[in-house]
Amino acid sequence: MVKHNKSPFFSTFSLSSCLPCLALSVCLAISTNTPAAETWSLEQRTPYNAKLQRVEALSYRPLSAAKRRWRLCALVPHLKDAYWIGIDYGLVTRAQTLGVALELFEAGSYYGKTKQLEQLEHCMTADFDAILLGTVDPELLKQYQGQISKPMLALVNRLDSPLVSTRIGVNWYQMGWHAGYFIHRAETEKPAKLALLLGPEKLGGSTWVEQGITAALKGSPVTISSNRHADNNRDLYRDQLHHLLKDHRPDYILGSAVAIEAAIGTLAQQATPQDIALVSSYLSPATLRGLYRHRVAFSSDDQVVLQGKLAIDVVVRELEGAAPFGDIGPRIKGLTPENIKMKQLKDSLAPADFYPIYRVDAPGASPQP
Repeated sequence: MVKHNKSPFFSTFSLSSCLPCLALSVCLAISTNTPAAETWSLEQRTPYNAKLQRVEALSYRPLSAAKRRWRLCALVPHLKDAYWIGIDYGLVTRAQTLGVALELFEAGSYYGKTKQLEQLEHCMTADFDAILLGTVDPELLKQYQGQISKPMLALVNRLDSPLVSTRIGVNWYQMGWHAGYFIHRAETEKPAKLALLLGPEKLGGSTWVEQGITAALKGSPVTISSNRHADNNRDLYRDQLHHLLKDHRPDYILGSAVAIEAAIGTLAQQATPQDIALVSSYLSPATLRGLYRHRVAFSSDDQVVLQGKLAIDVVVRELEGAAPFGDIGPRIKGLTPENIKMKQLKDSLAPADFYPIYRVDAPGASPQP
């Protein structure tokens, strides 16, 4: 059962005049024995895979069990940071709950395109029923030489292919917009300099994040004084920070969570660490600690654990006959030191003692016919 708000709304960055105001209709078959109280607050976004989207809030009731012991394959860029570890935690816990098998493969980094193509071939030819593809490149399937013979859903990252019509994640343009607009609101009069330390250039969601930030800053006195990219590695970001701070001292540094983690340590070693405000484009345990200690001013939070759970739930539904879900995922939250509440972050980060899990075996009972 899906309960929609009666009145659809537009995200604050969308251009409502560019999109028709049409009511959305999403019909989901659900298990009748699912507890009525268990619902997930999500968003349905249209057009599919677009940068500017119309957004409608919905309440999603998850499945209580799968009809068969489905075998699922998940491909991700890496498990080097809290973001993808949180996705893994969501995938694993939901697969265990529904009684389905899951195997996860990582490409090693966003530069592991060849490896991910090999992993995709394995998942396509091995005994899997469906594939969740967290791609290293939106154009990956154009370079895949095999036949797409199994259901495939996009996981987190945009995947450009007419063969894929469901994506579980958030709008990365909006992730950047939220972070940029926080700075816009804080600086309404005096000029301010903003340095960007985003993820790998033109890979993952970094391009749309950057565009969202730029759009949010329009009309403000904030200028982007530096724009640097690196793979998600603290040592690489420390090098970037060293060169950045030798060049000039911005008022804000906005970057990936890994970049902000590096910045927290780097600035703490300096005589005046508090004269640069830190803003993270997504959440991690270290940026959360930074928020509590007032070392981080803002972080976007796209509830990665919930994304992982939803991905398993949705792919099982589609295997059991549901229509494609389109662009669906959690609502983005904006976290500041003043509004963070731990009890509301259970779907945002994996537990501190969780280590990546690559395989979940289905229970030993015979599959249902």
